Amino acid sequence: MLSTQNPDHGQAPRTAAEPGPARTTRPRVSAPLCLLGFLAVYAVAVCTPFGQRAENALFGGYGAKPAWIYGWSGAAYGSSAMPPLEQTAMPTLFVGVVAIAAVALVRRCWWQGCAAIGVVVATVGTKEVAKMILPRPDLVGARVSLVEASFPSGHVAIPAGLALGAALVASPRVRPYVVSAGMLWLAVTAGAVQATYHHRPSDVLGSALLACAYYGLAARLLPSAHAPGAMRRPRALPVVALVLAAAGAFVAGARDDSVTQSLVFGAAAFLCAALCWATTATGPARRTRPAPVG
Repeated sequence: MLSTQNPDHGQAPRTAAEPGPARTTRPRVSAPLCLLGFLAVYAVAVCTPFGQRAENALFGGYGAKPAWIYGWSGAAYGSSAMPPLEQTAMPTLFVGVVAIAAVALVRRCWWQGCAAIGVVVATVGTKEVAKMILPRPDLVGARVSLVEASFPSGHVAIPAGLALGAALVASPRVRPYVVSAGMLWLAVTAGAVQATYHHRPSDVLGSALLACAYYGLAARLLPSAHAPGAMRRPRALPVVALVLAAAGAFVAGARDDSVTQSLVFGAAAFLCAALCWATTATGPARRTRPAPVG
């Protein structure tokens, strides 16, 4: 005799599968932390006698000529400057912004394109404002050539902003290589402007921190569907990228007349690149509630 009971009797009615909370990634180095670092570098290196003496002591050599990268810095008469040094700064900035806009147009990633251009413009713009409103008080009676305000560095702000802006519009597959190339460019630029006595270590670190802060803010404000996710980096790429950035930083920051200066300049330049690498990395995912079904 067949049973007439409902096989589903006593069971809860079936419903559509309810997805768990969505996960979105976030930058490992946050924007407030980078901004706090920017202010801390300024306060310690520029606003204290100890900081000023330490950095002024790095500029006691024979000018820019002993720098290994002198021939590519544009300082030598009739030489060609490596972008974005000397007269190539503004053309480099213009070409970089146009390239970012073109990639965003081709990929149809409007949100990311606006955020990327915003990172570049905000980094360079804040650098200009900071130079006007952040004074360099003469606390140690330095010579005239060392009292001019140079914090943060405009030359470093350009590759830092462009590299992080390009990371926002690049596809996930290409993004690790874009960040790696940007790290190398940033490291070489930061080393070069120090070795040729255009900027102090605090100047290059300040610009890198500014760019990282704006990248972190952009990644936070982008809609979750358009925010940069975790990059699938090939296993060997982080090591290769960091080694290349270190090599570029120490070669560009090297001088014939001082091992100490060369090491300090190279270390500061490499730290700028490492900050950008850490900023584009993603930390633990945070949970967000999905939209209700039906």
